[in-house]
Amino acid sequence: MDFLTLSQLNTRIGREIKDAFPATYWVMAETSDVRVNNGHCYLELIEKSPINNSLIAKARGYIWANTFELIKPYFEQITGRDFTSGLKILVNVSVDFHSVYGYGLNICDIEPSYTLGDLQARRQAILRQLEEEGILTLNKELEMPYFPQRIAVISSATAAGYEDFCRHLTDNRQGFVFYSRLFPAVMQGEQTASSIISALDKLFEYKDLFDVAVIIRGGGATSDLSAFDSYELAANCAQFPLPIITGIGHERDDTVLDFIAFHRAKTPTAVADFLIEQMEETASVLFDCQESIRKNTLVILESFNEKLKMLTAHLPFFARNLLEKEQSSMEMLRLKIRNDAVQMILNQEAQLKEKESFFRFSSPDYILAKGYSITLKNGKAVKSAKELFHGDVVETVLAEGRVKSVVTNTLPVSL
Repeated sequence: MDFLTLSQLNTRIGREIKDAFPATYWVMAETSDVRVNNGHCYLELIEKSPINNSLIAKARGYIWANTFELIKPYFEQITGRDFTSGLKILVNVSVDFHSVYGYGLNICDIEPSYTLGDLQARRQAILRQLEEEGILTLNKELEMPYFPQRIAVISSATAAGYEDFCRHLTDNRQGFVFYSRLFPAVMQGEQTASSIISALDKLFEYKDLFDVAVIIRGGGATSDLSAFDSYELAANCAQFPLPIITGIGHERDDTVLDFIAFHRAKTPTAVADFLIEQMEETASVLFDCQESIRKNTLVILESFNEKLKMLTAHLPFFARNLLEKEQSSMEMLRLKIRNDAVQMILNQEAQLKEKESFFRFSSPDYILAKGYSITLKNGKAVKSAKELFHGDVVETVLAEGRVKSVVTNTLPVSL
């Protein structure tokens, strides 16, 4: 019976595969179980069903060290992502079959633009979800305080970018005073998004003590930017009650976090410059207001000065006119007082004459002169005959002289 050893069979299979697939092929796949050992990269290339996401194909892949040291930095520079599991990639491979390790794909090259397109699609999907939830532009719609001096900083305490930010903010040439407090967070690696969210939660407890929040990092690898394309992080920042300013140290591309933030700056020092510029704008507005008030005050003072000069020039005329008016009024008052006094005297004279005439006509002498007389009994005037009795001695006062008589008889009063 003819037979082959396993190694012979595998060798023959390897030759057949090599003959059947002599060239290299561009293959679309997803990375899985990526690991590096002695400079070589070992991974699995997989394909999932677009219907139910189940695994429909898998192949062992590897990138030899001399190729990997060229592919990895190039890929990460273009895409801004670590070469790790879970990436959609387009790779150029040669088909290989090893007698021990079996079927495998030797990766010779990679097209980062394919992955970049997939990453961009993911970003767009996150942005669409945020928009559908109505929170995409919430942070951008907040108002920047006129004096953004109280700053909450989310960064790594040891990051060079944080030190640059604080120094740049403190050494501003205008001498503006800023107060900052650090809320520490991990700014690279898989824990970045969750760490920043935790820092935001802590900051929320003190939100009333701050004007703005800044998220900064400096000196990190471009590949670490994938952490800032997190839906959870973006949703937290979009709904945060303080304006968020990002400066996570990249210039080529915006992350989802940059897109939803109130303002995106390239670097931590650019964030400091933005805050200083906000203060400068406010100071400029205040200076313009001050100048406007000063100029308007000068115009008003000049106007009043001109009026004062005119009043000063016309003052003698006004004074003379006023004195003439007062003199005329005094003369009229003097005449009125004199006329009133004369009239009052005349009135008093008329009243005196009336009283004099009354007293004169009412006096006993006047009445006696008319032929009347007064009869006195015991020195008192007798008004009725009933007061007299037979034998009474009475005295009659006439206009000229007096007569004494004795009553002999009285007559009754005639009606």
